[in-house]
Amino acid sequence: MAREFQRGHKAKISDLTPGTDLYVGVQIAGPGLSFDISCFGLDANEQLSDDRYFIFFNQPKSPEESIQLLGAQAGDTESFRVTLDRIPANIHKLSFTATVDGAGQMSQVGPGYIRIVAGGEEVVRYAFNGSEFSTERAVMLGDFYLKDVWRFAAVGQGFDGGLEALLKNFGGEVAEETPAAAPPQGAAPSFAPPAQAAPAPSFRAPAAPQAPQAPQPAPSFGTPPPAPGPAPTPQQQMHAAPTIVAPMTPPGGTVPPPPAPAPYGQPGQQPQHFGQQPQQPQQQFGQVPGQAPAPYGQQAPAPYGQQPPGMPPGGQGMPGGAPQAAGAGLQAALQPYKETATGQRWTPQNQQLMRVDLTMGGTGVLARQGSMVMYQGKVDFSYKGAGFAGRMVGNATGQEMQLMRCTGRGQVFLAEEGAHLHSIELQGDGVCVSAENVLAFDESLQYEVRRIEGHGIPGGALFTMQFQGTGTLVVKTHGVPVVLPVTPTTFADCNAVVAWSSASQVIISSQVRLRRNAYPGHSGETVNLQFRGAPGNFIVVQPYEV
Repeated sequence: MAREFQRGHKAKISDLTPGTDLYVGVQIAGPGLSFDISCFGLDANEQLSDDRYFIFFNQPKSPEESIQLLGAQAGDTESFRVTLDRIPANIHKLSFTATVDGAGQMSQVGPGYIRIVAGGEEVVRYAFNGSEFSTERAVMLGDFYLKDVWRFAAVGQGFDGGLEALLKNFGGEVAEETPAAAPPQGAAPSFAPPAQAAPAPSFRAPAAPQAPQAPQPAPSFGTPPPAPGPAPTPQQQMHAAPTIVAPMTPPGGTVPPPPAPAPYGQPGQQPQHFGQQPQQPQQQFGQVPGQAPAPYGQQAPAPYGQQPPGMPPGGQGMPGGAPQAAGAGLQAALQPYKETATGQRWTPQNQQLMRVDLTMGGTGVLARQGSMVMYQGKVDFSYKGAGFAGRMVGNATGQEMQLMRCTGRGQVFLAEEGAHLHSIELQGDGVCVSAENVLAFDESLQYEVRRIEGHGIPGGALFTMQFQGTGTLVVKTHGVPVVLPVTPTTFADCNAVVAWSSASQVIISSQVRLRRNAYPGHSGETVNLQFRGAPGNFIVVQPYEV
């Protein structure tokens, strides 16, 4: 009896079957969609170091034929033959993937599966459907991986890019597109059973669903009889017909795609990531895609669940409106809050939620403990200790950060008590941020505690964290901050300042006077930070005092 796997389940191949000559079947379909189903043979670093082990429609087998593409049969959209004991020693993983050929998204696919068959009998199946994905155009279905022995893992991880992006992710090079070769029309290649394992089942593809009939002697290998009705035929091979794109417009009206990341500092303008190049404005939470944020004092967008501005009146759920088709109003209401996938490593989902894609960048992420609100894929979370010396410095300066390390292949969503989040991309430069305002950052960045010298306070000093290198830092603020240039007379409240360029000179400015101190009461603004520096330096201040 076949074992049913869920996403993330793993098992030794020897626990599933004693055979090593296996049939791998993939079934995936969607209205108007066609798919490229491939197998990547990866090395110990999970890279495609040898292009001959990228098995797809234009390269149907590996040099020693340990991996073979067999085509559609037995109800499967695509099938492979994998002989584990013939795979060369430099191949440590086989990753089976499916990508949309043309326009479309993985959220449009119907129920599908990847299964392993040994000796004609199904031994394991991992089922999936489109509700598990959103805007992804590719999915990593399952892996054979070598860890002492060969094992199988049900992955089910979506990937924003298509086949080209997936190939680049595995370290391959994309050649110029050439006409696709016609799939082989003949029978599958014959073979002999493994010589060393007599009791192990011989290789045989599963039989297609059909009416019961008298048992027949099983050949060493042969293509199973075709399934009745809608089963795939040679005329229905992949790339044989033009791709028809399924409609993506909700019934309530056209909803434009969500815009790119959010303005830093001022709504409705292009963001200024602390001196970086401006980008397009971000869709704010509750804002209809494509609509500019409402200026201060004007009417805000419609609340969650109500009809967004710009849609025709009379929609489902509106008072006095004519009923629409089932689900039309719900789809239109949820559309502005769908996940935003830009193909970048760091992607703001709204002003309070940040997504990081660990499959990009090649390094882990350090984040504040407890800041993860959701994740997808194979992600490991571990404690990031600062060491004895680091704890001593952190406790003495108030700049201790309780961090966790996020590694693996997946997407992690981060937030902290509804604070506004802003990403700062460093390209060899530096920025100073208080540890209290740090949410997450790339592990490639270097950071240390920096002292701010004080004048007017005997022995007085403040401390901050300085980040340098190449990578992204995510800071959190109370409300929307403002970025100001440093001038010779720039002062900021030390409880309201969030960050500043590391090239700025910062000193403590005290207004404590003996004469003023002799009278009861004071203004409450006795200690400030004074900033000095060449043109181009900046400070970031939030509308809140800690």
